Amino acid sequence: METLTKAKIVENLFESVGLSKNESAEVLDIMLKIILKTLSEGKQMKISNFGTFKLRKKEERVGRNPKTMQEFKISARKVVTFKPSSLLIKKINR
Repeated sequence: METLTKAKIVENLFESVGLSKNESAEVLDIMLKIILKTLSEGKQMKISNFGTFKLRKKEERVGRNPKTMQEFKISARKVVTFKPSSLLIKKINR
């Protein structure tokens, strides 16, 4: 399975939209900043026909090292989740 990198996304924008590589990189950076800002404000980010990015709070809990069975505390934190749209799922499963 090949990994899609930021550089490859910029290259795809360059080839398909006709923007320069610098402009393509700037568009991608702005898009990522918008997603980050929206999530950091505690809001969800929905992109039609693609999916929704949400923040989820995970409570503090006890973890365990499986080798030593030693317990340790995992602190509370926020994680980003992504729920794909039904259209995206249909396109992937064609």
